[in-house]
Amino acid sequence: MMINKLECKDHEYIVDLLTVEDNGSFCCPKCGMTISPEDETQENYTIVNTKVVNDELGELVVACGKCGITIILTGFQQI
Repeated sequence: MMINKLECKDHEYIVDLLTVEDNGSFCCPKCGMTISPEDETQENYTIVNTKVVNDELGELVVACGKCGITIILTGFQQI
């Protein structure tokens, strides 16, 4: 669960999924809570917004369930 590249922009964190190892899980950059795509209950995060480009998911915006920070997930089109 290592993030090699992380950007912070206007109090939002940007996580490029191409830099996330293993099963796509990563830790919240602010509080460290594990955010996993396998968590279907959304107890650890809430989906805030999605951005679709050419009928493909381009960006997913989530809020951490513990600290509430906004995290923008990118890199879907390259996966």
